[in-house]
Amino acid sequence: MNLPNKITLTRIFMIPLFVIFFYLDVFSGRPYEILIAAIIFIVAASTDFLDGYIARSRGLVTNMGKFLDPIADKVLNSTAFIVLLTRPAVFEVEPFGSYGLIVAGVCVAIILARELIISGFRMIAAGKKVVMAADMIGKVKTVAQDVAIGMLLICSTFLDLAAGRIFACIGIGVLILCTVLTIISGINYIVKNRQVLEDDAQ
Repeated sequence: MNLPNKITLTRIFMIPLFVIFFYLDVFSGRPYEILIAAIIFIVAASTDFLDGYIARSRGLVTNMGKFLDPIADKVLNSTAFIVLLTRPAVFEVEPFGSYGLIVAGVCVAIILARELIISGFRMIAAGKKVVMAADMIGKVKTVAQDVAIGMLLICSTFLDLAAGRIFACIGIGVLILCTVLTIISGINYIVKNRQVLEDDAQ
């Protein structure tokens, strides 16, 4: 197993560690453990750029890497979005109030739905040996998701401060933005590769 794949596996192994620290404050009563979870998430998300760079620059792109890398990204971000929804206070800040959690829930549902749809689309394409390259919108979408998650994780430790609540509002705004990008990238992905479905219709 080459270095990029080892880095990708490390990202996968960091996911349960992230979840443990995210909920550790429930038992310990120490809120800073969520901040540790935020750091773990940021480090894990950063490895996505590292393993991709090493694989491309050193000619170490493998089928295992193509399989593991998108799975690691999707599981990491999906897990983070889901566990964040179990902390309503992060989203119920002014001016959103109780509607903030509804907005976040809808955004997360759209993001997860998009990932499931595109994953199914990729499976069909793979069966027909069609190569579906990632586009810039998709990459920007992933970065926006990482930023939104990172901000919401960090601010959840400081919600008792005005700065923390402002940071949460910005995080929700970024979440809405990345949801819009998720929709656009999903539609763009399917339209650009519509031949995958058109072949079945013939």
